[in-house]
Amino acid sequence: MQFSKRLDRFGDEIFAALNERRLQLEKEGKTIYNLSVGTPDFTTAPHIKQALIDAAADQNNWKYSLRDAPELLDAVCAYYQRRFGVTITPDMVCSCYGSQEGIGHMGMVLCDEGDTVLLPTPCYPVFIAGSLLAGAEPYYYPMVKENGFLPDLDAIPEDVARRAKYMIVSLPSNPTGSIATPDLYQKIIAFAKRYDVVIIHDNAYSDIIFDGAHGGSFLAYDGAAEVGVEFFSLSKSFNLTGARISFCIGRPDIIAAFRKLRGQIDFGMFLPLQKVAIAALTGPTDMVEEQCGKYQERRDALCGGLRSIGWDVADSHGSMFIWVPIPARYTSSMDFCMDLIQRAGVICTPGVSFGPAGEGYVRMALVLPPEQLRAAVEAIRQSGILEG
Repeated sequence: MQFSKRLDRFGDEIFAALNERRLQLEKEGKTIYNLSVGTPDFTTAPHIKQALIDAAADQNNWKYSLRDAPELLDAVCAYYQRRFGVTITPDMVCSCYGSQEGIGHMGMVLCDEGDTVLLPTPCYPVFIAGSLLAGAEPYYYPMVKENGFLPDLDAIPEDVARRAKYMIVSLPSNPTGSIATPDLYQKIIAFAKRYDVVIIHDNAYSDIIFDGAHGGSFLAYDGAAEVGVEFFSLSKSFNLTGARISFCIGRPDIIAAFRKLRGQIDFGMFLPLQKVAIAALTGPTDMVEEQCGKYQERRDALCGGLRSIGWDVADSHGSMFIWVPIPARYTSSMDFCMDLIQRAGVICTPGVSFGPAGEGYVRMALVLPPEQLRAAVEAIRQSGILEG
């Protein structure tokens, strides 16, 4: 059978190779520290779990939902006002099954075959996959160490900017951990207006931000709602990764087009999940703030620990990841990852997974308690992998 040539646009699944090696080493009795996948290990709040239990007990909730319930849209609007100081209306909101799915589909909403899109590099892989599914041509704008891993708008040629349909911005950044400033957001909005480019802001990590910095919303800045949308996720803030609850929020005509596409491929978010989202958005958030402090403790344990054994690692400023340069003698981040698993039992994600500028780095996730992260650092030290 001849499968679609569309599949040829995607590379091999790197996580599958890492997982296969992990399973083999675990069978051999080796201790494994899995820092590869950004799945929170914190507990979901009891009131959120109870909302799912109560909703699932109601047989009426097992039917097609067909739409976002009015009370869900109201909950999102109220949360954005309370949390970010941003006024939005229900026609500016559409749910989706996780930001990954939403961003993956957005290219099909905005682009035709051959259109140009602006993507950060390094970036989360679905940014690339979504553009390729739409048949668009990615142009990668750099996020490099010398610029604090922030978007360099001046590096985008004017002819590219003029033909671009959309630009993805992701701050706090996965994988680099960089965070934006108000000045940067204002420059991005001005850029979008100048070149008629739609901004898609991935706001998955606004509640995981360190050293007293403020995690906000792109839509809080004047003109943002005129030029784009933001994906807001409950996954990391409320430890709901498996529930896949996110929202596309922003310019009403883009939201309407996004909703039209979604109407062709599903029948609306499962009603018990809508109840879960309402419980999270309207309930207490003190645990979200406490959790941020715990992530910072983990960042300090891992980044500080790696520096203590001679690895030049900068502190992440936000997200649940750190971005780590591989030792100079390695030319392949995948080769380094496989060696690190074998020698130290530490699993991380090769930078090559994150686009053209990812090579030369690995991403580590803050998904273990500080004591286990310190143990992982010690395993790296004992392995001698940094010494040659």
